[in-house]
Amino acid sequence: MALASVLALAIAAPAALAEERVCRGTIGAVTVDNVRVSSGAACTLNGTRVEGTIKVENGATLVANGVRVKGNVQSEGFQGVRLANGSVVVGSVQLKNGLSGGLASVSSTRINGDLQFEANRARVEASNSTILANLQAVQNTGGVVLTNNTISQNLQCKENNPPPTGGGNVAGDKEDQCAAL
Repeated sequence: MALASVLALAIAAPAALAEERVCRGTIGAVTVDNVRVSSGAACTLNGTRVEGTIKVENGATLVANGVRVKGNVQSEGFQGVRLANGSVVVGSVQLKNGLSGGLASVSSTRINGDLQFEANRARVEASNSTILANLQAVQNTGGVVLTNNTISQNLQCKENNPPPTGGGNVAGDKEDQCAAL
């Protein structure tokens, strides 16, 4: 009988939903579930632990210093994204369609998944970072600079205009426009 009561409670209990924290301003060294930087907003994370994903919306800016993200960092149409100062992303970083005049910078950061720069009109940079999967830069027009990164798998660059610049990168394989970097 007691087991049936416990099962009934377990079935009736609502599922826990991960909370999304909308960031405008600064979040310090606390733990949050997910972070969303809403359109046009600016957010600074200092030593913040994110149990899920960071999403940076159209025209928004994120500055993340010494953060730990268990999920991904994603943006479609950012104005600015900066990951730096020993930040760790357990998932991947996917930055697409960055706005003209904007900047995405990944420096002194560890990414356990992929780092992807795709179709950005913003300038994109990666330096002194460790990527445990692939670094891919495809169809970017704002400029791509890749310097002193360690990439466990492939460094792939295609259809970027102007072609990527930089050097000192170590990768399992360097392909196309990044072959000499």
